[in-house]
Amino acid sequence: MPITNISLPTGEVRIRHPILYNCYDQARRTASPPFSVNIAGTVYTFSDTSNRFTAVGCDTQGYINGTVNSTGSMTPFTVGCISTCYQSESVVNGACSGIGCCQSRIPKGIKYFEVGFGSYYNHSRVLNFNPCSYVFLVEEDQYKFTSQDISDEFYTENSGGVPAVLDFSIGTESCGEARRKAGYACVSNNSVCFEASSGSGYLCSCKSGYEGNPYLEKGCQDIDECTRSGEYPCHGNCINTLGSYKCICPLGTEGNATANRCLPVAPGSKFPVVAERRKRMLKEMFFHQNKGRLLEQLISSDKDAAERTKIFTLDELEKATNNFDVTRVLGRGGFGTVYKGLLLDQRIVAIKMSTLTNHTEIDQFINEVASLSCINHRNVVKLYGCCLETKVPLLVYEFIPNGTLFHHLHGPDRPSTLSWEDRLRIASEISNALTYLHTAASITIFHRDVKSSNILLDDNYTVKVSDFGASRFIPTDRTHVSTAVQGTFGYLDPEYFYTGQLTEKSDVYSFGVILVELLTGQKPVSFHEGRSLSTHFMFMLKEGHLSGVLDDRVIQEGDRKLVQAVAELAEVCLRMRGLERPTMKDVAAELDGLRRPKRQLPWVVSHGLEETENLL
Repeated sequence: MPITNISLPTGEVRIRHPILYNCYDQARRTASPPFSVNIAGTVYTFSDTSNRFTAVGCDTQGYINGTVNSTGSMTPFTVGCISTCYQSESVVNGACSGIGCCQSRIPKGIKYFEVGFGSYYNHSRVLNFNPCSYVFLVEEDQYKFTSQDISDEFYTENSGGVPAVLDFSIGTESCGEARRKAGYACVSNNSVCFEASSGSGYLCSCKSGYEGNPYLEKGCQDIDECTRSGEYPCHGNCINTLGSYKCICPLGTEGNATANRCLPVAPGSKFPVVAERRKRMLKEMFFHQNKGRLLEQLISSDKDAAERTKIFTLDELEKATNNFDVTRVLGRGGFGTVYKGLLLDQRIVAIKMSTLTNHTEIDQFINEVASLSCINHRNVVKLYGCCLETKVPLLVYEFIPNGTLFHHLHGPDRPSTLSWEDRLRIASEISNALTYLHTAASITIFHRDVKSSNILLDDNYTVKVSDFGASRFIPTDRTHVSTAVQGTFGYLDPEYFYTGQLTEKSDVYSFGVILVELLTGQKPVSFHEGRSLSTHFMFMLKEGHLSGVLDDRVIQEGDRKLVQAVAELAEVCLRMRGLERPTMKDVAAELDGLRRPKRQLPWVVSHGLEETENLL
């Protein structure tokens, strides 16, 4: 990947990232060679703030699989997105939200990754206007999607590459550690050290008011702001000082000479600029903007919800998180940052700060918070409340200390410590939680992003279903047509992907994938297998080779007939057509029965596997 630019002050290197393609015609498929990047052992990581993983096409699944440098160890990750469209006229210029184009954030600290493709129908249904899928990592500000990008000319028009950004840093030590050692790089007297955004090492910069090269002695020189009125405005008398400047209103005038013109002194005039007052006004403005009064009314109308849910002040959450200190970060993802906090009543909480929000949807957000406040189930994470005094509302959940099911199945501590009995109980608890959301909550809720990384486990390995960021709250007809398909690779219902029609059976499909994860201990998407775990599992089950795909611990501890029954339950959950899948209520009843003296529901058959369509 060729380098196009290096920026010392920001610690960035700009490169050309190749565009990878997967093209079809009536007879054959042509594709880019397998592509991977390994920069382990270097000072570089792929920037999580500047880059976006992007997929372009109308029958396109793109994803990357790799490792990130997390607290000194390499942690695996998979991210990606799905793009679909049914006619060229539905593609909108500038919109990269799932129709013709989709984007995903990438995790911090990427050192190695592989790129993969997927397609449900090999572009056969869109071949006349979109024969190709494209995936690439691109600097977000340097790419704007257009409807022409779905054509087969996209690769050549961009000369096979797009701009992307690498972050670099010096060493692996923090600034404090580096200062105490020989070889500290920030040698200019007017330089400062700051922690690298990649999470490891440090960078140097000239102090505010200075410019130059902080890595050289006397490399940072004072800026004469008075000679740069365009950058440093002054509407009065300008006086340069070391590292700064003064801008003073002439005698007989007053005001803020850097912000606006000086005005003649008026008798008794004052300019009380009080930071605390400004902060209070901002909080009041955001509270009003985020429909705080509406939420208060909705919550107060339900006595139980009013007792369980609180509208927190920003001051309360700042105290709980030590002003959102970086040491309180539990995790970062495409939808925001989660902080650990301690409330005054000694409850430990998880506070979710979204990365961004569309304020045109704030009414929907308020209604969803009000609805979630009514949920009361032992296997669903509790929403304690929210804070509306910030630009983006904050959500406050109960803190679940023992990580996610994904971590326990696929994390660095593999082989899994989960026994067969634990796996069966976890499956049962997930199904009961989803049944509650579908049928027993005050309003029907379809989760839409059921996956093992959204299943939290407490210290007793009790399930807590979490992350309702993609959920939909559905009226009594129990269907919903989405303008943009949402979900996660490997878990996404193929019927929902193609039709856009969301039903309770979409969550059933995703739950079926989790059942397969519990049985096999494998990830839903494997780059080396070239197909999804669901496809491989269905094939092995049909051929009578189930044991060839099972996790060793399941084979050692599980009763053969019981394991077979759970596998057959997973099979019916994974059927291509939603009408052939059971409801979550049926699934929960079957799992509860399997944990007790055996019984079998009529829709569970021993080998009803006539349907063998590929799921990816």
